[in-house]
Amino acid sequence: MNCPGGMLVYKTKTRSYKDLPLKVAELGIVHRQELSGVLAGLFRVIKFTQDDAHIFCTEEQIESEVLEIIKLINSFFKKFNIEFDHVELSTRPEKRIGSDALWDKAEGILESVLKKNKMKYKINKGDGAFYGPKIDFHLKDSLGRTWQLSTIQLDFAMPERFELEYTDKDNKTKRPIMLHRVIYGSLERFIGILLEHTNGNLPLWLSPTQVRIISFTDRNVKSSEKVLDELKEAIQSLRIDSDLRNTTVNDKVRDAELLKIPVIIVIGDKEEKAKTLAVRQRGSKPKFGIKAKDLILELKEKLEKRL
Repeated sequence: MNCPGGMLVYKTKTRSYKDLPLKVAELGIVHRQELSGVLAGLFRVIKFTQDDAHIFCTEEQIESEVLEIIKLINSFFKKFNIEFDHVELSTRPEKRIGSDALWDKAEGILESVLKKNKMKYKINKGDGAFYGPKIDFHLKDSLGRTWQLSTIQLDFAMPERFELEYTDKDNKTKRPIMLHRVIYGSLERFIGILLEHTNGNLPLWLSPTQVRIISFTDRNVKSSEKVLDELKEAIQSLRIDSDLRNTTVNDKVRDAELLKIPVIIVIGDKEEKAKTLAVRQRGSKPKFGIKAKDLILELKEKLEKRL
């Protein structure tokens, strides 16, 4: 777990209420001892990466901070066109730290936020972290299995263990409350779910190679290179490559389709003469007579809208 690192950052200097909420984030590597039988590709691994953040706040700030995290989670997954299967409120486990009174308060606060925002949720009894209850967001993969990704954990106990303090408006010393949160959860698990969710057909903005230019014959290599340079100059962030090998165009197109490249451009004698492009969008038949400037506008629009 990466939580102690966040608390050590907090303790690097004296804090006051004006510093709160204090947000400390990192992409941290975590190890979990799993039995070999439960390991499953990217979905359950021994070493994984979390987009960890720890938010130190006052008790009065808890609800607004939890709500902001929920909004961030929803906004994030909307960009990937992924919907949650369900949300769980995970309550106190048998082995835990902190008094029952603190657990009552923490569970009550999280449940209150869910109810105020009219969020449907299930109670996952006894599955909270050892230091506090949590709200877990679950996604379903293409096989119907559910996996927990995003989580928000409310922690009264660890700030006490690490003796975290801040000076309040009345000049009294108080303990901050700690929120643990991840959006991706495990980056490895998120990538696995995303690949299954899209069947490997990543949208244009996410694809490792977004556009590939293919020469029909050796005669068309120079024209293909010219178009490649034109597209690179017009869209500098575009991930584009070319296949100019001395092999059949069918071989080249098949290889590009196996890599699930969203846009394949073929340049032959007809295209070279007419100064147009033959463009094959993934999953569609090729379109002929496309002007380079029109394709550039279309690519820019798709990238801007994250399509």
